[in-house]
Amino acid sequence: MASEEGQQHPIKIYLTVWVLLFVLSFFSYMVDYLNVQGMLRWALILTFMFLKAGFIIAIFMHMKWERLALKLAILGPPVAILVLIAMMAAEGNYIEETRLEYYGESTFVPEVPEHH
Repeated sequence: MASEEGQQHPIKIYLTVWVLLFVLSFFSYMVDYLNVQGMLRWALILTFMFLKAGFIIAIFMHMKWERLALKLAILGPPVAILVLIAMMAAEGNYIEETRLEYYGESTFVPEVPEHH
């Protein structure tokens, strides 16, 4: 037994995750089929997307069975990037609102030089 490499996980776990992925994909397609619009549409699509990605990472990439240090080493940088993206988006909105408040609404149309 000591020469056996890796750890074997029950096939039932993989089959269950495959079924869950198909169910989540079905619900994601139903969002389009039922013509859901607005913020609800994007919230549902992103929720299903993150759930599918989480199942794939946890089970098929064997993250469920890894040590915390490895989980943080793999998942930490993408989470940090998402936090920085959220901060930049918030700052961008703040700058846009500040400029609109200071300069007012304008319909700026840049002049295009004529070529002869």
